[in-house]
Amino acid sequence: RTFEESVLKAVRGLEIKRNHLFNEELNDLTNDQLLYNIKHPTDERIFEVTELLRREVTIDKIHKTTKIDRWFLSKLKNIIDAENELKSKGIDKVDLKKLKQLGMGDEFIASLIGMPESEFRNYRKEKNILPTYKVVDTCAAEFESETPYYYSSFETENEVTPETNESVLVLGSGPIRIGQGVEFDYATVHAIQAIKDLGMSAIIVNNNPETVSTDFNVSDKLYFEAITFEDVMNIIDHEKPKGVICQFGGQTAINLIDKLDQAGVKILGTSQDATDLAENRERFEKILSELEIAQPIGTTVSSLEEAIEKTKGDLYYPLMLRPSYVIGGQAMEIVYNASELSRYMREAV
Repeated sequence: RTFEESVLKAVRGLEIKRNHLFNEELNDLTNDQLLYNIKHPTDERIFEVTELLRREVTIDKIHKTTKIDRWFLSKLKNIIDAENELKSKGIDKVDLKKLKQLGMGDEFIASLIGMPESEFRNYRKEKNILPTYKVVDTCAAEFESETPYYYSSFETENEVTPETNESVLVLGSGPIRIGQGVEFDYATVHAIQAIKDLGMSAIIVNNNPETVSTDFNVSDKLYFEAITFEDVMNIIDHEKPKGVICQFGGQTAINLIDKLDQAGVKILGTSQDATDLAENRERFEKILSELEIAQPIGTTVSSLEEAIEKTKGDLYYPLMLRPSYVIGGQAMEIVYNASELSRYMREAV
């Protein structure tokens, strides 16, 4: 409902392992280096601008360097000011609802005050600071919108009534990227159809407008949210589904299984342990061996020294390397010699 909330939701929805307009890697850069960078923009520009605002570089100076309208810069500064207030006053003396209306996620707030996210979540719920859900107006206010297409905001009026019918929540795959694509969306859509065939309500949470699962005609309800623990748990608290299906949402949804399981959420289909069995390369290799299923010769390593040592035994170049706990093609690479192996171990993982 505010620009600040929109931009911070967008950052969380990108799934670039950042939950806020903050990139700690910029700490090592000087103000001059950051000013040079924002004059020659890359996809890091918005993080560099907010870092300069954190260092009290003026809106005027940033505007002159970038020509970004002062209105947007002043909105970004509102976020930084709220951060500073939280750090100086502490959680008990700030307007927590205002922080949530500015779009600050539980995970980031908890990290600023040195509290586990789950503990902060309980604290926020005790203070009755809960999201409300709004209907996306697909009719541009021309006439009343009736699409089952919702988003959260920290306001007073809730426009969404929970399902009275037994329901199941399906986690979508978030942004489509190389290595995680249309197959996850296809699986998600078929899961929705199967739930409906069983006479239950199918609820989906996803945040990519260019997929079939985010067509509001596909599911009974579509929550258009970043696929994070906080956002998913808020929907679960509101809708109280019979359970959650995670395994069709690709890496994004699978990464939440452990946290949801610990929070007492019923995981339908593939369990947390079975998912770990597929993702943990060491466990997976062991079960293939026990079942006498042929597999390429391989090993699991956790350091560069260990990796180089293994190439002196049964393994020969070229080698195919991939991280554990990745089901798509992310960070998979073929290396042809020791220097390429060293670079991979330093940079890719």
